[in-house]
Amino acid sequence: MLEFKMTQDLTSPVYADALMIRRRVFIDGQGVPESLEVDDMEAQARHIVGYQEGEPVVVARLIDKELGKTYKVQRVAVVADWRKHGFGKQLMRYIEDFALEQDVRSLILNAQNTAIGFYESLDYEIIGDVFLEAGIPHHTMRKTLSDYTL
Repeated sequence: MLEFKMTQDLTSPVYADALMIRRRVFIDGQGVPESLEVDDMEAQARHIVGYQEGEPVVVARLIDKELGKTYKVQRVAVVADWRKHGFGKQLMRYIEDFALEQDVRSLILNAQNTAIGFYESLDYEIIGDVFLEAGIPHHTMRKTLSDYTL
């Protein structure tokens, strides 16, 4: 099981770990410009990092939408060497549990087309047409949460 840490402090070690993973996966791995990856929403977001035996391996950030009724999940990434270990699923379950604790009942995200199957396996549904973000095809997806999601 991963240990998850969450922060809104942009000077914290957790945020530094989040940026390290995002740089490796999105900037170095996919060629996303840093100016798009690290944006003006950083200070408003909750940054979540999952640690495997102290090593940061998975990341996401949450943005509060619709006055606390919906969270937007962004910047979901797993370090390449740690993919296919179920860490992405553990991260999404952690986010869902946290959202339910905050009485949030809906999650939305913009999934890269290559990740749609992963999100569909977690009961997310496509709610929009394909669009490009940083030159990468995406679809908006949503999941309605209930206490039975756990």
